[in-house]
Amino acid sequence: MSFRLLLPLLLAALPLAALASTPINETRPLDPDGKVEIANLKGSIQVRTWDKPQVRITGSLGRGVEKLEIGAGGSELEIKVRYPRQASDASEPTDLVVDVPTLASLEIDGVAVGISVIGTAGRSLEIRSVSGDVTVAGAPRKADIESVSGDLELTLNSGDVEMNSVSGSVRLRGRLDGEIGAETVSGNITVDSRGERLRQVSSSSVSGNSTLKVGLAEGGSIKVESVSGNIKVVTPKTLSATVNAESFSGHLRAPGATIEKPRFGPGSSFEHRYGAGSGEIRMETFSGSAELLLQ
Repeated sequence: MSFRLLLPLLLAALPLAALASTPINETRPLDPDGKVEIANLKGSIQVRTWDKPQVRITGSLGRGVEKLEIGAGGSELEIKVRYPRQASDASEPTDLVVDVPTLASLEIDGVAVGISVIGTAGRSLEIRSVSGDVTVAGAPRKADIESVSGDLELTLNSGDVEMNSVSGSVRLRGRLDGEIGAETVSGNITVDSRGERLRQVSSSSVSGNSTLKVGLAEGGSIKVESVSGNIKVVTPKTLSATVNAESFSGHLRAPGATIEKPRFGPGSSFEHRYGAGSGEIRMETFSGSAELLLQ
């Protein structure tokens, strides 16, 4: 095909290429400890931190998106990708890259959105996701993170952390020294407090396995429940707690514990005190196994 014949086709394709995505480059002022709210239906949200009292929004707006709404800033700033009500399925993904002050609080909502937050150290971090994976590395004082089918990969130096997922896995590690709550239906739960002693740990799943590597503060408590998933709790050898465990058809194991079984019928249980017994650990499962390890 000659260049003269090809040129009209190239020119006709230019508007489509131009509409493929729209670059974003916006900046708004924000108090160093202000709050940023971000919402996107599909695509990605990447949040980074810097030491400036402002928020910078970059990335690309997908073709077919109605508009990007950005507030005026100050103490709070809202960033929202607005999709047409009747044509959201035809709209292309939007990718947001947001730089925020290190001490800013964050509230993030996504549907089919991959979410990444790096470096945050604000008062609170809230994330709600439907199908996208969530990755966080930071030190917010309080974190509350939920996903339906996406995995949660969290590295946090925080006091209180709440995590919920339906079918995605939940993995949390870091310097944790407060209260931890984790809940899934079919996803696995893994918590590693890096030897720090926690006041309270609560873990619940239906068919997912739970592995908790945690220390227990004086008078603290750990409660782990599962229907068919296996439970493993790993604590330091200096554990001071009374441990209770029950299972209908699964196996129970714990150092020095005597497993009691009824003379007739299924079921097993034990109660054993370690050290002064100042804390409490309870493990309950229906058909899964439960094990305590001292390391």
